[in-house]
Amino acid sequence: MTGKNELKRAVCEAIDRNGNEIIELGERILHHPETGFNEDKTAALVAERMRTLDLEPQTGLALTGVKGRLKGKATGPRLALIGELDSLRTSDHPLADPHTGAAHSCGHNAQVAGMLGAAMGLSAIGASDHLAGELVFFAVPAEEFIDVEERLRRRERGEVKFLLGKPELVAKGHFDDIDMAMMIHVGSHDQMAKRSYIADSSNGAVVKQVRFLGRAAHAGGAPQLGINALSAAMIALNAIHAQRETFYDRDTIRIHPIITKGGDAVSVVPAEVHMETFVRGGSREAILDANMKVDRCLRAGAMAMGAEVEINTIPGYLPQRNNREMAQVFGGNVEALFGPGTFDIGGHRTGSTDMGDIAHLKPVIHPYLASAVGKTHGADFRISEPEHAYLTPAKLLAMTAIDLLYGDAAPARKILAEFKPLMTKDSYLAFERGLFRTEHYQPEAST
Repeated sequence: MTGKNELKRAVCEAIDRNGNEIIELGERILHHPETGFNEDKTAALVAERMRTLDLEPQTGLALTGVKGRLKGKATGPRLALIGELDSLRTSDHPLADPHTGAAHSCGHNAQVAGMLGAAMGLSAIGASDHLAGELVFFAVPAEEFIDVEERLRRRERGEVKFLLGKPELVAKGHFDDIDMAMMIHVGSHDQMAKRSYIADSSNGAVVKQVRFLGRAAHAGGAPQLGINALSAAMIALNAIHAQRETFYDRDTIRIHPIITKGGDAVSVVPAEVHMETFVRGGSREAILDANMKVDRCLRAGAMAMGAEVEINTIPGYLPQRNNREMAQVFGGNVEALFGPGTFDIGGHRTGSTDMGDIAHLKPVIHPYLASAVGKTHGADFRISEPEHAYLTPAKLLAMTAIDLLYGDAAPARKILAEFKPLMTKDSYLAFERGLFRTEHYQPEAST
């Protein structure tokens, strides 16, 4: 039987031999960005490539997800290697779609290329003959929480139950046949000190859509006859800012609202104002507490002006918990490629990912690999090292998969035996459904 380290060297060499094709896949996706649940062209590309590898892809999962399988020589744990299909909207990015404003300003194109590159390398060397269990190559939709109105309309039509890809895949049963999962996210050298790192945890979030309703009147001639919905919103914003000292530092609360509609005309007292915000925190309890305080502030703004407010709360991301044992296996492979001291582990991130939802159910890791420059989600974000952005994730995913599933898959079995899920699938779905809530508040003074 081929030794584990020999197998890892062979898969890296196979990925290098296919390097130009893997990079071309990543660049092709980069230049054709698509937003969540609309990733039809990217999904078709993934499915086409999987078919050439005889992975027999399932398609149309949560609208656009694609899943292919590589079975080992014996039964064992089922490990998913994940790539996210979607882009953001960053209309001022130099590679933004001129019609939609979509742009890969977060590097998901590299995730998909890396996932496919791992599949190509593992298939080429016949790795499945040496592994127990199953590798699941999973391209998933809609990680970025954007286009809320569009997704709510999809929900009203019954197309989706949730507004993010991984929760929707859980609800549809597409994670039922997966025991553990990993993915690699591109990181910016401007924001990372090491070549790669995995935080222990990261923030979760709920999403809020808010509509203040006042009364229109001539803003110059008779403003006293109106009810200024914009003033109600501004009072609410100031009240939210005043809450900052009520939050524990350890809860890493982040609330960042924007006004998406401020009125209809300068000469008219604003009668309808729209806001959106995330309420982020490091635990479910902290998020729910902060969310309650935000609701209180929104009602206060309406009460102060005699306006009405409609508060729509939507489940977003659960806090991430990376599995330490998987992370250490992954980190060993980073240092095997780049040398000692190139990997870091620990700490907390204040961003969010729906990989956190999966982490409540199964062991997962969500590492970052520095291979870009600029600000993540910014117009200046770009991949600066294509080989490291596209080929290195393929190698690290494949090497870590071999470590976990080689022989009788003892490392993966040990991780699964020791893992204690934070929620069952049923309790997770019940919690998520319970977060959907619409409140219409009308102060007595405005009736």
